[in-house]
Amino acid sequence: MPANPELLASIKNQVCYTDLVYQRVNKKLKVDFSRSEIEKLVQDILSDDQTTVEKQGKNYYVSGLAYSTRLTINSFNFRLIAADRL
Repeated sequence: MPANPELLASIKNQVCYTDLVYQRVNKKLKVDFSRSEIEKLVQDILSDDQTTVEKQGKNYYVSGLAYSTRLTINSFNFRLIAADRL
């Protein structure tokens, strides 16, 4: 099911990061990306036509099918929590 474009745009414009999340993303995805590479990956996933969004509890689960990656984003403050391989 395609994501609501307005919701994706809202998440894309407001997503934010903590120092800890960069380390967590690298660990969970088994990569060694710089901060800017992680931010670009997140923006690319949020911009992709195949991306889906599901809200469960206080989090959005954004699945970038083309990237085989699922982002976990807090729905209240739009902070990236984690990234997992699908």
